Amino acid sequence: MRALAIAATGMEAQQTNLEVIANNIANINTTGFKRARAEFTDLLYQAERLQGVPNRANANIVPEGANIGLGVKTSAIRSVHTQGELTSTGNKFDLALLGNGWFQIEGADGETFYTRSGAFNTNADGQLVTIDGYSVVPGIIVPQDTTEVVVNKTGQVFARVANDPLLQEIGQLTIATFANNAGLEPLGDNLFAETEASGAANVGVPGDPGYAVIEQGYLESSNVDPVREITELISAQRAYEMNSKVIKAADEMAAVVSQQMR
Repeated sequence: MRALAIAATGMEAQQTNLEVIANNIANINTTGFKRARAEFTDLLYQAERLQGVPNRANANIVPEGANIGLGVKTSAIRSVHTQGELTSTGNKFDLALLGNGWFQIEGADGETFYTRSGAFNTNADGQLVTIDGYSVVPGIIVPQDTTEVVVNKTGQVFARVANDPLLQEIGQLTIATFANNAGLEPLGDNLFAETEASGAANVGVPGDPGYAVIEQGYLESSNVDPVREITELISAQRAYEMNSKVIKAADEMAAVVSQQMR
């Protein structure tokens, strides 16, 4: 009975949906996290009767066919790259992007990763790094004896050294944009990698057309909406229960046939 297999694909799809929702809720306080959404498509159809062909020689064309769907499958887990709210931290090394763009991070092997999390700090050499110690690209070195650091909206970094009344520029931050943010590969630790689907990185200066501006002393919160996630959780649970009832009904119908054949 096809209904058993069809309903089983529905239960599997809702299980995947539940896992995506669970991951969104788990990362509700993760800096720069982007919620994901499960996308589904229908499976192949089994044709019981074809449309658009004559049902017998020299007869009229059949206007409608009989195609039985065989269930559902997961087609994509799409990250939704909408802007998260900015939260004030008061930390001079916390930077948030307001608009389109990604901070560039140098990995352990020299490869470039991308992140929306601007929770930065300096290491023992004064270099601007992530909370995991990865260097921010381009490299920014904060001099010793620095008493004040200012990062403006266009990514220029200034430092006041000792009692110098003037700020000196110590670097220029750049950010990257992509034609398809959803095509980036999530790596964990708030990092993403460029792929063929995302397209090549377009590096520019914050504040330029199409690029975000930088807000110092802020962090971008997760864009997960608790109300939306709970609503979708309830919807996934109900859909799972309905598919399980289909399996139960199909099993009972099959039992009736088997009993009558005895």
